[in-house]
Amino acid sequence: MAGKVERRQAALVAALQAGTHDAQALGRQLGVSLVTIRRDLRQLAEAGRLVRTFRGAVPAEGHEPELTPARRKHLNRAAKQAMARAAAALIRPGESVILDGGSSTAALAQQLRGRSGLRVITNSLEVMATLTAEEGIELVMLGGTVRTMSYSTGGPLAELVLRRLTADRVFLGTDGVVAGRGLCEATSAQIQLKEAMMSQAGQICVLADATKLGRPAQQAWAPLDRPWTLITDDSATDAQLAPFHALAGVEVLVAARSPGGLEP
Repeated sequence: MAGKVERRQAALVAALQAGTHDAQALGRQLGVSLVTIRRDLRQLAEAGRLVRTFRGAVPAEGHEPELTPARRKHLNRAAKQAMARAAAALIRPGESVILDGGSSTAALAQQLRGRSGLRVITNSLEVMATLTAEEGIELVMLGGTVRTMSYSTGGPLAELVLRRLTADRVFLGTDGVVAGRGLCEATSAQIQLKEAMMSQAGQICVLADATKLGRPAQQAWAPLDRPWTLITDDSATDAQLAPFHALAGVEVLVAARSPGGLEP
């Protein structure tokens, strides 16, 4: 029996590495029940062989040291401001939007000052501080545990509130995004909240400057298995952008670092 379980779990890990991350899809591929798949995922996660996500799992990998908020704020500022301008241009009056935590979404919040008729849902303390005094914006703050490394909230309480809300768009930051695989963060808790944000939004937008394209910087992954928009900056090379252009259902917006420019 043990040998059968080991063979099945080895096949499960191989399927994850090949790009199948959803628990139901893994069950169909391996010909076993969802209960069995979830039990295997739990055991493999405890053994450090994978990282659980909201819908399934991703392979475990090494990761880079996480940057402090102060360091992030001053890193690639021109690129973040360019992406923020491009993202703000997508938001229409009357829309509800979700802004993720992070320095890129904090820059987007700055671009929304002075707007009216918007509803902004966020877990970012920086976004909250930027938009609190904006009379034309209804601001909804997700509760939960404060994560000092990102100046944001998260955990079960944040997810519980989010499940009762919907939005037209979500704007996500990330430590890295890889075509065909998804986006990565330092912890599975961050990924679970991002996946919940995506599930509650009509359209998905990922803000990732050129340094994050094709970069598996962290160990926790969220697959991007719906149509989505990549917003990056004009320092991205053709080689970096090509894998994203090749994906069906992905729109790529390249924002010029000098105001007024946007390339499809």
